[in-house]
Amino acid sequence: MNYKWITLTNTTIGTLMASLDRNIVLIALPTIALDLHASFFTLVWIVLVYWLVTASVLLNFGRLSDMFGRVKLYNMGFALFTLGSGLCSISQTGEQLILFRIIQALGAAFLFSNSAAIITDTFAENERAKALGLNQTSIVVGSVIGLVFGGFLTSYLGWRSIFWVNLPIGIFATIWSYAKLRELGVIRKEKIDWLGNTTFAGGLSMILLGVTLATFKIINPYEIFLPIIGGFSLLVLFIITEKKVSRPMFDLSLFKIRLFTGGIIAIFLNALARGSFTLIMSFYLQGPSMKLSSLDAGIYLIPVSIALAVFAPVSGWLYDKYKLRFFTSAGLLVSALGFFILTGIGVTMSFYEVVMPLVMIGAGMGIFASPNRASIMTSVPSSRRGVSAGISTTFVMIGNSFSIGLVFLIMTNIISLHTAEQLFSGSFQPTSSSSVAISNPIVDKFLSSIHLVFFVSAIMMLASIIPSVIRWNGTAY
Repeated sequence: MNYKWITLTNTTIGTLMASLDRNIVLIALPTIALDLHASFFTLVWIVLVYWLVTASVLLNFGRLSDMFGRVKLYNMGFALFTLGSGLCSISQTGEQLILFRIIQALGAAFLFSNSAAIITDTFAENERAKALGLNQTSIVVGSVIGLVFGGFLTSYLGWRSIFWVNLPIGIFATIWSYAKLRELGVIRKEKIDWLGNTTFAGGLSMILLGVTLATFKIINPYEIFLPIIGGFSLLVLFIITEKKVSRPMFDLSLFKIRLFTGGIIAIFLNALARGSFTLIMSFYLQGPSMKLSSLDAGIYLIPVSIALAVFAPVSGWLYDKYKLRFFTSAGLLVSALGFFILTGIGVTMSFYEVVMPLVMIGAGMGIFASPNRASIMTSVPSSRRGVSAGISTTFVMIGNSFSIGLVFLIMTNIISLHTAEQLFSGSFQPTSSSSVAISNPIVDKFLSSIHLVFFVSAIMMLASIIPSVIRWNGTAY
């Protein structure tokens, strides 16, 4: 097999595993709650901690890959992710599961921060967008497959089995990557920016903690702003620090490149718009009106992954060949229209009624992702691709993390926290004798909160078109 296809296959397995475990837990959360007696707050952080840790360390891991070798740290990521998966499967409390998810997230961060850079080093420029498109497809496909696969495993083998499946695949892929992948990137010996990494991770954590504390009303309303202000203060200190250190973790000079900056802003807003999509749809499909099983809910979401899997490589191929820059904006517009259609989602929806908006959302993601990722990676010097990959993926993770936090904040301001906890755990029972409970006010509020979430997602998706367009600096399409 040609080496470049070995590289693409191995890195795609890595990103598929790492992305699959972001969402495979969602389906199993009610079962985890019952088995481990975990609180609603703990359950949410079982999901959030994976995103947050990955986002917090990606930049530093991108720098480390430039310093010590992308392939070497990529291999380490596979091994660490596999170890974390094994530990998650033997968790005895919700807090233990959060701790072991942190180990898993550290491994995922090594995989995410290096896979795109390894592909960019291996493939020629005229093939790069197609290869990155195939690799990026695995991220969303893994997220959706995780729902179907997770529902099946949880139903028949218990929630611990969702982590067991990573062990044989992880062991095989770790050995394979160690034996076959070669270091093609330029290695630069630099110092690690510990202060930058600490202030960045601390800032993100405090802001997200403030949002979730506000959502769950754990602290008084006037105290909510304390962690949020503290988090922003740390991020300001982070920026000041990065301007003064000789070898910053966050290479601010890259943001002088218009193509890079526009692509980063677009990918962040896109992630903020769609990061909670799978969670909300799973929430709706298993909620009091639809009442689907976890497996059926996952099957409903298959059109998203199929559309993305089809359109991402095609979009990448066309961009490689014709440099059709309008693809990024077109993809964002298509996804936005899909979200607008979902704002009218009813008490019940058949599979055929939701296919079109789901296909539009998935197709839009695919059309946008490949050209946008390729423009980001090729806009920077080859020696900075590790950092560039880390920055772009970091902004995706940050957007996804805050998207989930924003969703719970919106929903708990329309429905009570107690009701949200019942709905989330599947223990809510409508008072109406009707199987659909159309007239139930709680069900109506539940649907209203979902409509608002999708409306906000559509607006943010449209907003992401602006940086996607202006980055080309007036160049003709």
